[in-house]
Amino acid sequence: MKVVNSLKSMKGRHKNCRIVRRKGRVYVINKTNPRFKARQG
Repeated sequence: MKVVNSLKSMKGRHKNCRIVRRKGRVYVINKTNPRFKARQG
């Protein structure tokens, strides 16, 4: 999992990315490519 400043740029890298908020942190997750994850905060 990458920790990034801008999740918008990470979301643009793959078409199936979703932005999810959990416990005050923002995550990018991807169902089709489960290795592709990022978090902010």
